[in-house]
Amino acid sequence: MPSFDEVLKEAGEFGRFQKRVFFLLSQTGITFSSLFASVVFLGRAPDNFWCRIPGAAELSERCGWTLEEERNFTVLPLHLGNESISGECKRLDVTWDSSASCTSPLAPYGNHSTGSLPLAPCQGSWVYEQPHSSIVSEYDLVCGNAWMLDLSQAILNLGFLAGAFILGYAADRYGRILIYLLSCLGVGICGVIVAFSPNFTVFLIFRFLQGMFGKGTWMTAYVIVTEIVGSDQRNVGIVIQMFFTLGIIILPGIAYLIPTWQGIQLAITLPNFLFLLYYWVVPESPRWLLTRKKGEKALKIMRNIAKHNGKFLSPHYSEITISNEEVSNPSFLDLVRTPQMRKNTLILMYAWFTSALIYQGLVMRLGIIGGNLYLDFFISGAVELPAAFLIIVTIDRIGRRLPFAMSNIVASIACLITAFLPEDIPWLKTTVATLGRLSITIAFEVVYLVNSELYPTTVRNFGVSLCSSLCDLGGIIAPFLLFRLAAIWLELPLIIFSILAAVCGLLVLLLPETKGISLPETVEDVEKLS
Repeated sequence: MPSFDEVLKEAGEFGRFQKRVFFLLSQTGITFSSLFASVVFLGRAPDNFWCRIPGAAELSERCGWTLEEERNFTVLPLHLGNESISGECKRLDVTWDSSASCTSPLAPYGNHSTGSLPLAPCQGSWVYEQPHSSIVSEYDLVCGNAWMLDLSQAILNLGFLAGAFILGYAADRYGRILIYLLSCLGVGICGVIVAFSPNFTVFLIFRFLQGMFGKGTWMTAYVIVTEIVGSDQRNVGIVIQMFFTLGIIILPGIAYLIPTWQGIQLAITLPNFLFLLYYWVVPESPRWLLTRKKGEKALKIMRNIAKHNGKFLSPHYSEITISNEEVSNPSFLDLVRTPQMRKNTLILMYAWFTSALIYQGLVMRLGIIGGNLYLDFFISGAVELPAAFLIIVTIDRIGRRLPFAMSNIVASIACLITAFLPEDIPWLKTTVATLGRLSITIAFEVVYLVNSELYPTTVRNFGVSLCSSLCDLGGIIAPFLLFRLAAIWLELPLIIFSILAAVCGLLVLLLPETKGISLPETVEDVEKLS
């Protein structure tokens, strides 16, 4: 009986069939990255808002004021008399009734100087010039509620974390394509509900669920692509991440053309329903079928792959070699039970955590502070494109391990240098920080590939999902780490990033090299890797 890799080589390791499946599943990267970074545009701070004085709405309607005129009567006196007071979060402690003048509504309080008028905190009566431009204006996430915007992103990352565990486990137990399709349906339904949430609580609940299903689509698509190609073509795992970057680049264009947050949310959500059509064109992973003792189905799919690739499998192939390893439902113990698996798991978990923490930290720090939000975000995404090309050029020539280690070391050095560069040469500071961003992007993309190559088929999806869950933990911690440490010293986060990246660069040198090696089918295969 031939092995799976022998049959795959005869059927075509990266023929027309695999290229079609690769292209279709790669589109998932665009929608996932749009969800991942959408908070930048969904949560834009409103340009102008203020706290409405009780009775101001009725008076404004009676007097025919424009919003600008109401603002002048409401906010300007507050600023003139209290220069240190935020006009958005406080209001004059007055009430306008039917006797208030349209031209001088504060006249009854004329015996006081404007600065001595009492102040009151705003109790949810905010006015926005563009009320539906973002979730901030939709749900009043301003002033004392501003922290809720950070909560919305933390909830999304918690959804990613839950998806890594729940759907990673489900994909190893029930099949890759089934979980992929269910996840696409879940992302679509939850995303639509998010767009029409009647209150912030509903928004958070379904944003969590959208994150969970979104992680299911991305991780499962990545694993399917990795499992249907030969060992020499597994760099397609790097190329699929170019579509993630493509989503980052496209997102500001979508946000620029669509003025409301609901429209942006729908634009990045609805394409997931189209992915349900993949039911008819993307098969189950034959590698997974073999681990579930379904050799006949696997062989049938392999014959179909060969047919589309213009190849022909020998009719003598009645079945494919199936691992003798007992098939069981995967658990965390499977990832740490043996020495090599344990070492791989712990190092990969740290690498995921570090890459995500530094990546998101540099995005928030570099980027997109002031200036043109849409242009800055576009440039920020474009910086990542060279990463994939650099990886493709190097990993098949010198292997995975050295580029993985060097990218972390370069990121470490770049962060350290940036921290101590003087502020009066901003172009150099920005250039070195951008080099750090490029380097950590390379590390981030290589860890995807290496992770899938260091686990056996029986626990591959679960292993990748579990280790990548540390990425979501890093995403939750990044903003808190960045802003808390920056309050002590602006460059202190860069010092922490530098230390984390340097340690990661040294640790990944302990991982086995996987260049040109067939994907391991069993834990025993992993233990043989040196």
